Formats: sequence, C-alpha cells, structure tokens
Amino acid sequence: MMMAQLPVLGFLGIGLMGKPMVLRLLAAGYQVHVWNRSQDKLPAVVAAGAVPCQSVADVVNPAEVIILCLSDTAAVEQVVQEGILAQGRAGKLVIDLSSIHPDNTRALAAILSAHCGMGWVDAPVSGGVPGAEQGTLAIMAGGTEQDVAIARQVLSPLYQQLTHMGAVGCGQVTKICNQMIVSCNVLVIAEMMALAQQAGVDAAQIPAALAGGFADSKPLQIVAPQMAAACFEPVKWRVKTLLKDLSMAVSLSVKQGSATPMSTLAAQLLQLHGSHGYLEQDPSTLINLYSNKPDA
Repeated sequence: MMMAQLPVLGFLGIGLMGKPMVLRLLAAGYQVHVWNRSQDKLPAVVAAGAVPCQSVADVVNPAEVIILCLSDTAAVEQVVQEGILAQGRAGKLVIDLSSIHPDNTRALAAILSAHCGMGWVDAPVSGGVPGAEQGTLAIMAGGTEQDVAIARQVLSPLYQQLTHMGAVGCGQVTKICNQMIVSCNVLVIAEMMALAQQAGVDAAQIPAALAGGFADSKPLQIVAPQMAAACFEPVKWRVKTLLKDLSMAVSLSVKQGSATPMSTLAAQLLQLHGSHGYLEQDPSTLINLYSNKPDA
C-alpha cells in the first residue's frame, strides 16, 4: 500500500493530542474519519473537514489506515475488540500513537494479523501538545520495514523525526525510556524550583539563567516558568499520564530483571501527588509537593 494517492484515514481519540494531529492531517489533504468516546470533542475537527462517526466500526470500514491516539492500554484493547477486529481486512494498517504496554501491543498486533491479516505499527510520540500543533513530534516506531514506511509517509505532517526502533513493541519500549527521563527531570525541576524560591532566588529567572547549559531541557523551559508563576493552566499534559508511563517502566523493569531505582521513586512521588487531587492536572503542579500546598 505505498501510496500513489493519499489513503483514507481513520482516527480514534480526539483528545489533547488527537485534536491538533487531526487538524494537521486535514490541512495536509487527507480525508479523515473520526471517532471519540465523548462526542463533544468532535465539533472542532468536524468544522475543519473531518467526517464524524458514531462507532469504531464506522471509522474502520472506509479507512485504509487507522490511527489510534487513546489514553491507555485498556482503551486500545477495547477499540480493537469493539470495531477493528470486525471490520479489519488484509491491506489495512493500524498505527497506534498511544503509549501502552509493549506486551499488550505485541498481543494485539498478533491477534489482528491472525484474524484478518492487518498490520500494526506502534508509534508513540514525544513533544506534547506544542509538538502536535507544530508538527515537530518525535515518533519512535515498532513494526515491519514495509509498515513503518507507510507510517512514515502518512504521519509526515506530525513529526520532526520518526525512528524505526525494531519489531512491533519496540516503539513502546522506547517511549517508556523517554518517559523515565522526562518524569525524573520534571520531579527534579519541581524540587529545585521550590528550593530556589525558599532560598530567596527569583525563580522566574531560573529558565533563562540555565538556558544553553548542561541543566537545560525542554521540560525546564516549559514547566519552570509555570512553577515560578504558580500558573498551571491550560493543562498541556497530565500527571496521570506520567504516572501511567512510569508504572509501565517499573513493570517492564521487573520483567527484564533490570533495576530502575530512580524511576521507581519517581512513580511513588507521582502517585503521592496524584492522591492529593492532581491526577488530571498539569505536571507543573508538582512544585506543590515541596511548597506546603499539598491538595489541589
């Protein structure tokens, strides 16, 4: 299915990341059939030209490539069972942009291949909402050479780089590695910003002061200004997302017999923060763990 013309796309999951992705795919000329569990998320993309669908099956039937951008492993498993298996056939391809467990990814890919000959590319992304809006995401892909080549072409409006990491599941492992670094980084930024404030430093100047040095990072430049201003909206990503991904890191490390003490502690701290009412809030709120503001 290397494409002389643009394939018809299906897109399942119009959330924080899904919405700007669909808008960029539409702007690139794709016909995109969309579905979301909450129908109230659809009008913004329908206004831009997306075709609204009432069920997963209604998306899968006309689509040649079905793109998933869902919240967790259970959500991906559900849409596969609800509609993709029934409407799937050889020649169609699933590209899963969600961040889910590698073991479940391999199992779902095997089921679809055996049931109807469909291919699967796990293609989790990094870069957040700004990356989705600007088309500068980093994508780490797992799948066959042929299927990843299709994903590389279809997803081109969305990414700055797409790296083929190996067979199905390898993209998800790589995303877990990414989230280990991001989560530990954001937690250190939170405790550093709180310490700076308490020690009398103008914390709002920290991002500029550290820019270009070894301590600089995209998370620092994004979350530190929010932490300094105690301004945590609009929500660009969620505490529960980092917690989900770190929990997968801990699970994977146990299975592989590989020690991950930093990520395990980070998961415990995120769990503590979430228990104070912050699961749906931006990770920049993590500064409240260290600022005598424990509850959301």
